[in-house]
Amino acid sequence: MNFVALRMLTGDRAKYFGLVFAIAFCTFLLENQTSIFAGIMTRTGNQVLDVTDAEVWVMDRKTEYWEQTKPLKDTDLTRVRGVPGVRWAVRLFKGTPVARTPSGKFAAAFLIGLDDATLTGAPRKMFMGSWERLREPNSVIVDRAGYVLLFPDEPYELGRTLEMNDHKVTIVGISDASPLFASLPIMHARYSEAVNLLGRERTQLSFVLARPTPDVSPEALTARITAQTGLRARTADEFMWDCIRYYLTNTGIPVNFGITIGVALIVGTVVAGQTFYLFTIENLKQFGALKAMAVTNLRLIGMILLQALTAGSLGFALGTGIAATFFELTLRQLATRGIVLMWQSVALTGAAILLVVTIASLLSIRRVLVLEPASVFRT
Repeated sequence: MNFVALRMLTGDRAKYFGLVFAIAFCTFLLENQTSIFAGIMTRTGNQVLDVTDAEVWVMDRKTEYWEQTKPLKDTDLTRVRGVPGVRWAVRLFKGTPVARTPSGKFAAAFLIGLDDATLTGAPRKMFMGSWERLREPNSVIVDRAGYVLLFPDEPYELGRTLEMNDHKVTIVGISDASPLFASLPIMHARYSEAVNLLGRERTQLSFVLARPTPDVSPEALTARITAQTGLRARTADEFMWDCIRYYLTNTGIPVNFGITIGVALIVGTVVAGQTFYLFTIENLKQFGALKAMAVTNLRLIGMILLQALTAGSLGFALGTGIAATFFELTLRQLATRGIVLMWQSVALTGAAILLVVTIASLLSIRRVLVLEPASVFRT
């Protein structure tokens, strides 16, 4: 019976391929859009995750995400260091100066100022050079995408100069930093130099980075800091999710991607369901003949489910293959680096496709179960 079911499925090649490609298109669109959405949302907290030295971030109590900062007082650093359970705490500066090349090319950049003594938060993934060279005077590290933006069509080369706020700095390293939500160059410098590159203000301290003592958990330390200083303290993971939640609730990105994903589900369900239902209608005589030959309803249900699962599996595999090829090609581009086909997207899409073929099967099964075997022999 299984062989008969598969022969019925592939008998009309046009409808069979139409059904498979409808499911494949639905699969590709769902996996593509959900993975890109997750990749873009991850970018909002990438700079938090890139700081692997610290486990706790301390900021103004009104700060909601990475790009929104209100400078702290220098005395806040001393207050955080005085909280029991703090192993060490250092300062971190974040600003957006304009960087200019000798050729006149310029771009706003994310400048991160690191503690002069420890260089906590320095990029550990380097493409060229070494982060230890930040100890040299008037030195900065720029990420690969930022280098390409500032020096388009030029080879990677250390020792090039930039001008920021009438200060000349030398590129001593090129990092492989995770991409930001905004496509701006990411630069690292020592704290004392970073505040000069942006222009001195009354307060400059953006964040305090801290690490707890071995006997204190990061979560317990954040509670202590918040209670004793009145500042907002978050673990690195909590702060990363704060960034993601901010963009989810305050931008139109979820709505735009949600519409595309919803359309993909509707199109996949309607087209695949209609195609499979029409296929069943056109084969009612064959199903009626099988019922007349004493084939049980349970067996007929098994045949329909086999047909649906076969078409669904082939369409899902084809769509996943197309999605994997798409991300393999875009992964090598600097603008789309870090956006990959996520296994969670594949799993959720697989569940959605299973739902689609199940709905299509139920519509077809009902028509077959109510079929009167004698009707197929009437003229």
